[in-house]
Amino acid sequence: MRAPGALGGLLLAASLLAGCAVPSTPPPVAPNALPAPMPLGVGGGPTPTTAQQAPDRSCDPTASLRPAGPLPQPGRMPEGSTMARIVERGRLIAGVDQTTYPFGFRDPFTGELAGFDIDMLHAVAAALFGDPNRIQFKAITSAERISSLHQGKVDIVARTMTVDCARLKQVAFSTVYYQAGQRVLVKSNSTVDSMDDLTGRKVCAARGSTSLDNISTAPARPTPVSVDNWTDCLVMMQQGQVDAVSTDDTILVGMAAQDPYTKIVGPRFTDEPYGIAMPKQDEDFVRFVNGVLEKVRVDGTWTASYQHWLGTRLGPVPAPPTARYRD
Repeated sequence: MRAPGALGGLLLAASLLAGCAVPSTPPPVAPNALPAPMPLGVGGGPTPTTAQQAPDRSCDPTASLRPAGPLPQPGRMPEGSTMARIVERGRLIAGVDQTTYPFGFRDPFTGELAGFDIDMLHAVAAALFGDPNRIQFKAITSAERISSLHQGKVDIVARTMTVDCARLKQVAFSTVYYQAGQRVLVKSNSTVDSMDDLTGRKVCAARGSTSLDNISTAPARPTPVSVDNWTDCLVMMQQGQVDAVSTDDTILVGMAAQDPYTKIVGPRFTDEPYGIAMPKQDEDFVRFVNGVLEKVRVDGTWTASYQHWLGTRLGPVPAPPTARYRD
């Protein structure tokens, strides 16, 4: 395996630590201790579903619930509200990634979780408590994002999660706080220029992601390979187990930063609007979070976070996504 550099090696080791709760000091993990790859429909892997073959477009997934007026004072939430319950508990419980630089990852130098998604959650905690650090982070995989909400393990999930109609039937989403698009990552000496060049070749993505669905239905007919965490895909490509990784360009930028012997190729071939997920019944909390997102759009928090984590690696710094509401 080619060495990805000191920072990359530390982040790759951190990628193998995902579990139910984030430890304060990660234990050492062998860098090659990877989960077994799971090609779709091969060797016990899941077969693509009808929903994957024909995505549900029966709704406008980017339209959310309008904020219910100005945000209440931190610590003084409406009686009986979801927010009051969270404040009474004393902490926000958030499902996050700790493996995906620069959106949600464990900083190898500080041991703290950091990234663009983490910044959005700090803003929610600050609005609830007046303290951005009143959060209990729970590291979850892509496949656990919806189930962790259904099971009441977390109040909220911010984990590079694309809003779509199928998911809206299971959970509620905030307004779009980031607009991504799917591309392809390959080794720097690869002759692959886009997904169209990957016919019959192995392409890695995380279980439970829309990226995996998009690989499964790509006209080029690549062979999808699924793993628990995105950085596992990078290690598998370094070891020659897959030919490419395909997911949102925001995630691929982080992988390319970890390994200079890789490159992102081809244009975006999907639109991936990210939303913060919450239980469907917690409509008051959805409106509250949307109020927080309105605030970070206008007070410069969103732009400062983008500049810090992404800079100009995907082009000029964009304006925050415009909020859309259905009521």
